[in-house]
Amino acid sequence: MQPHKWRYWLNANEDDPQELQEGITTVCTVYEQAPSLAAEGSHTVSTDEMTGIQALERTDVKPMRPGDVERVEFEYIRHGTQCLLANFDVVSGQVIAPTVSDTRIEADFVTHLQQTVALAPQDAWIFVLDQLNTHKSESLVRWVAEACGITKDLGVKGRRGILKSMETRAAFLSDPTHRIRMVYTPKHTSWLNQVEIWFSILVRRLLKRGNFRSKQHLKERILGFIAYFNTTLAKPFQWTYKGKALTV
Repeated sequence: MQPHKWRYWLNANEDDPQELQEGITTVCTVYEQAPSLAAEGSHTVSTDEMTGIQALERTDVKPMRPGDVERVEFEYIRHGTQCLLANFDVVSGQVIAPTVSDTRIEADFVTHLQQTVALAPQDAWIFVLDQLNTHKSESLVRWVAEACGITKDLGVKGRRGILKSMETRAAFLSDPTHRIRMVYTPKHTSWLNQVEIWFSILVRRLLKRGNFRSKQHLKERILGFIAYFNTTLAKPFQWTYKGKALTV
């Protein structure tokens, strides 16, 4: 027992437990099927944003020496923040088509998925995403419809049809018959999204002790680390979780 220690815990607690279980099982099934789908020319990627990455310039760093740890001056200079949109390929373990920019608005996300699909424009793509509103946007629906050759009336946002609400847009975007489709993790289950594991690697290996002179320098370092990771460290995560809902 260590009563002086504690940590936060966010438990998935949907109003409909059966719906929660079905959502968790769906994501886990997608991960399980990813290798066989890849053999058929389909890509399964885990996608999310890492926002507010600070470009902090340390005013003084004293290197480590025998018997003494590295010392970092408490004071630093802020140069702003960057947003990383990353795709973790579930099968190869590589981070593909990353985007580093100042914002993460609806248009940024659509552009990010467009450049990702452009790597293999005729292949099938499955994106595992969380429930963020930009992941269910009108522009995303319109792009998926165009890319998949869907010509039917999409309706009007806020009024009718597929575009009416986030729920109707999400249903369209997650349609398993589409060549490009989204699979949404249930609310408060970010641990289901494999790219979140990779984000923790990025923080530990680059960001936590990083020294960045500008936003551009931060961007270059992030993209450089991704290239290094893909070449030397990339491997798929051994996903053993099968879908039993976690409870406290």
